[in-house]
Amino acid sequence: MGAKELAHICKILSVETRLRIIQLLTGRSLCVGALSRRLAVTQGAVSQHLRILREARLVIGDKRGYFVHYRLNEKTLAKWNKALGAFLGTRAG
Repeated sequence: MGAKELAHICKILSVETRLRIIQLLTGRSLCVGALSRRLAVTQGAVSQHLRILREARLVIGDKRGYFVHYRLNEKTLAKWNKALGAFLGTRAG
C-alpha cells in the first residue's frame, strides 16, 4: 500500500466520532438511530460519518425492514490493520 492510500486511511481514522462508530460496530451491527443515541450526536451527523466509512468500504449496510443496520467490513479492517502495522513496523494481528 502506497503513501497516498495510507494518508487516506489516517485521514478517515483521524475523526473521533468515526473511531467511536468503529468501536461500537465491533462484533455487532447497529442502525443510525442506535448509533446516534450511543454517541449523543444527531442522526444526520452519524449518517455523514457512515457515508465516509461506506465509501472507504470500512462498513457495510444491510437493509432490515425500514432500517439499515451497519456492520464492519472485516476484510477491509484486516487490510488496513496489516498496512498500518507494516508502516509502523509492528506485527499486524
